[in-house]
Amino acid sequence: MSLPSKVMRDGLLEKRSSGLLQLWKKKRCVLTEEGLRLHNCKCGGGGGDAPSSAWSSKAKELRFERMATVDCVEYKRGLVYFTVVMATGKEIDFRCPQDGTAWNAEIALALVRYKNLQAVQTGRNRHLSTTHLGSTGEDEEL
Repeated sequence: MSLPSKVMRDGLLEKRSSGLLQLWKKKRCVLTEEGLRLHNCKCGGGGGDAPSSAWSSKAKELRFERMATVDCVEYKRGLVYFTVVMATGKEIDFRCPQDGTAWNAEIALALVRYKNLQAVQTGRNRHLSTTHLGSTGEDEEL
């Protein structure tokens, strides 16, 4: 990443581990225009919001360019469960409290915005290349 992306949301999510026990682990999640960054908690258990020093500076990044969709939304006991599906088919499960705007909606909207911008950029590039190819002097008189 060259320039820091605009932070759209910053907060706590729980991610289901891919290990045998599939435990839910708290992650500090930062949603940007480029994707979702997941920071591990350095704290030893406990609940609630931990100070920023308790979060790892190293983050796993789920970039929108590698993301396919946000899927499988389910509401149970005040929690929203959802799945981020990567382009490779890998599924990553998350859950968060149901109060306020749900993370799944914000991630899905940011993903759609990113994909739309990519499509516009591709269309522009295609238009520019065909315009450039068309102006090779074919319509000039000799």
